[in-house]
Amino acid sequence: MKIPKHPIFSMRTQRAKRWSEPQIILASFLSILIPASLLLMIPAGSVTGLSFVDALFTATSAISVTGLGVVDTGTHFTLMGHIVLMLLMQIGGLGQMTLSLLLLSMLRARIGLRQQLLAKEALGQETNIDVVKLVRSIVIFACVIELIGMSILAFRWVPLLGWEKGLFYSLFHAISAFNNAGFSLFRSNLMGYEADPLVSLTIAGLFILGGLGFTVIIDLWRKRRFSRLQLHSKLMLVTTPMLLIIGMLLLFLLERSNPATLGGQDTGSQLLASFFQSATARTAGFNTINIGAMTHASLLVMMVLMFIGAGSTSTGGGIKITTFAIANLATHAFLTKKPNVSVFQRTISRQVIFKSLAIIVVSSMVLIVAMFLLMITEKDPFIEVMFETVSAFGTVGLSMGVTSDLSTPGKLILIVVMIIGRLGPLTLAFMLTKPRESKLTYPEGDVYTG
Repeated sequence: MKIPKHPIFSMRTQRAKRWSEPQIILASFLSILIPASLLLMIPAGSVTGLSFVDALFTATSAISVTGLGVVDTGTHFTLMGHIVLMLLMQIGGLGQMTLSLLLLSMLRARIGLRQQLLAKEALGQETNIDVVKLVRSIVIFACVIELIGMSILAFRWVPLLGWEKGLFYSLFHAISAFNNAGFSLFRSNLMGYEADPLVSLTIAGLFILGGLGFTVIIDLWRKRRFSRLQLHSKLMLVTTPMLLIIGMLLLFLLERSNPATLGGQDTGSQLLASFFQSATARTAGFNTINIGAMTHASLLVMMVLMFIGAGSTSTGGGIKITTFAIANLATHAFLTKKPNVSVFQRTISRQVIFKSLAIIVVSSMVLIVAMFLLMITEKDPFIEVMFETVSAFGTVGLSMGVTSDLSTPGKLILIVVMIIGRLGPLTLAFMLTKPRESKLTYPEGDVYTG
């Protein structure tokens, strides 16, 4: 005789089955975020204590690897608070799904098929691979790169700060840089190191490597020849240096005569600082010059770079470099009346093109709504509100000094923007809509556009 299930258990099972991948990702994100916020509130975490909203803002900024802060990171938090922030940055950069899979494998627990599928999706892997082995390799790679970065930075900061403090500062900044977080223990971030190649190039190298994306790194490790790489990797490796160089040259030309930023420095130092700001705008969040003193033209360049962001499946945010590249390729194909969008002797599918355009549209809508709300709640100039909003959405962390003066509603708005920016705007869209596949097609109709 078959025993019927209790209605309560049946309802729970049905509810669990109805959870989509975006909902699972958001739930796992919040399950880490809330306890971490409470840890930052207690006396052991902060020197003078934090309100729940400020703690939530800081924890969100860390796990979304943004870097915006309502208090000074170096002086306000205790050693435990700094360790909590490092853990949040590592979790946010590598992905909570990736690390949870690693933890389950270490505990020798059974890993379900759905967990493996979620991890493959997060890492951009569609082939039949050993995802647990892949995750272990990624975590080991990240830790090795961070230790190398720490060792290089220690050459500068150990003689300056002593062994204990110097090594801790080096480790904190290496983790923050590789995960594109932008948190710094120095009161003025990295201002003062604009002409220091060791610090600037090490930090920049860490967040550029982290911003490439694990998909590209894995592909490079396996193929090791550009001609054999996947199309995604080729687009990333071509577009990334292109954006870096264009951004560097524009910032150099716009700021070299500005006495509050690059003016007064020699050409070599100006180029180094321009390169650093161009690289950091793509979601890293560190700054070696005063962002608030930059010209409006330079701020616009920075906002465009922040909006584009880093690579897919990387530690960075933004709409992603490949999204930007696909949209430009599609535009070029339309203007030149080509029937298909192609690059590197490969045709881009319509689904990828539609997805890229959807990401740009949804992202733009999120930014417009967030800026509109902030203009109601805050009294800051439009350029500062716009810069702060784009920085939060791109999980960059650069600021013109607005963050610490935000009202409580303003902080809550940016918290939501940072979460959307880290999880991806389409994650939010898929949570709010119910996708339904349909095989029904209608006759084409003409609509006049443009």
